[in-house]
This record gives sequence, structure tokens and C-alpha cells, in this order.
Amino acid sequence: MPRVKTNVARLKRKNQILEHAKGYFGRRKNLYKTAKEAVERARKYAYRDRKNRKREFRRLWIIRINAAARINDMSYSRFMDGLNKAGIQIDRKSLADIAVRDPNAFAQLATAARTAQG
Repeated sequence: MPRVKTNVARLKRKNQILEHAKGYFGRRKNLYKTAKEAVERARKYAYRDRKNRKREFRRLWIIRINAAARINDMSYSRFMDGLNKAGIQIDRKSLADIAVRDPNAFAQLATAARTAQG
């Protein structure tokens, strides 16, 4: 089996890590070992927070829908249950946007949810 020199591949990997560490403070941008640790940590946080961002936005939408529903004398759970019973399928992101931008349209959705509940 022929001998393989890994010099080119290793240098490429090293340069990629240092490229990702551009803009870091102090030795974290210059020294390979510290840069590698910083980049790995940053990637771990980025992966985790991509999931957390989805959670946080859903929480925000629910808070906004609840606030608008309470202005129309309903709780969030009764409002959502009424929409389901009325056959109105609209996601929380759109509902929150309607609640903020067009209170009259949201009031019409609330009356539809109220009448569907009986």
C-alpha cells in the first residue's frame, strides 16, 4: 500500500478552522488549538439556538394571540378551540400577525370562534 502524506488535507482543515475564527478576540483567532475550541463551542451553541429560536417565536405568537383574545373576552385555549370547531385552519404565526396589525379582523375571528363553541 502506498504511503499517504496528509499535509495538504491537514493544512486545509486548519485553515478552515482559522477562517471560521476570524473576528474572534485575542489568541482565539490566531492559535489553532484555541481557535478550534472556540469554533466548536460556537457551532454547538448555533445548533442549540436554532432549535431554541423556533421555541421562542412560538411562545411569542401564543402570548400575542392570548392578549388579543382577552381583549375580545376570550382565553387563548377557548379561542383556539373555537377556531378548530369552526373549521378555520390558520397557523399561530399568521394569527399573531393579524392580532398585531388588524384588530378588526381578529375580532371577526373571535366572534366566529365564539359562535362555533356554542
